[in-house]
Amino acid sequence: MPEDKNSHIIHTIKEYGKSLLGFIRRRVNNDADAEDILQDVWYQFSSVINSEPIEQTSAWLYRVARNKITDKHKKKTETLLDDMLAGNEDDDDTEDFKSILYTETSTPETEYLRNLFWDELFLALDELPEEQKQVFIWQELDDIPFEEIAKRTGQNINTLVSRKRYAVLHLRKRLKQLYLEITEY
Repeated sequence: MPEDKNSHIIHTIKEYGKSLLGFIRRRVNNDADAEDILQDVWYQFSSVINSEPIEQTSAWLYRVARNKITDKHKKKTETLLDDMLAGNEDDDDTEDFKSILYTETSTPETEYLRNLFWDELFLALDELPEEQKQVFIWQELDDIPFEEIAKRTGQNINTLVSRKRYAVLHLRKRLKQLYLEITEY
């Protein structure tokens, strides 16, 4: 029986490997990140296939890949929290807010609040003009330096910095209510 599972895993990797890697590459900043995510997908697939059958392998693989990509963006975005709360230096609640979002322990409450924060962040990003949103995503989520963004877009670095600043100001304003609700929680 283990040989059947191993051959199924090998067959699945051969069948979906290239297209899945292409799917991931289009959504991340570099090939190394794409390969890391793909490796995580294959690891999770091999773990799950040993415990339970997967009915729609293709859909399952792409869903896991999409989740891994989102997780990678979220991890990179955690440093953004300090920027968004920069105006609240003397507010003791800032530490409570960070401790809820950065905690290693996972309770239903912290998971709910964490997911709520990320959902609201991505909704607020969607409200931005495309140029501001794109600069913010490249700089904060994809960790691309302004110099490289300037080369890609042909825009002046000062223009890009200004667009990011407007994005951060919008995000601070937009997420302030959520911040207040979480710290009062």
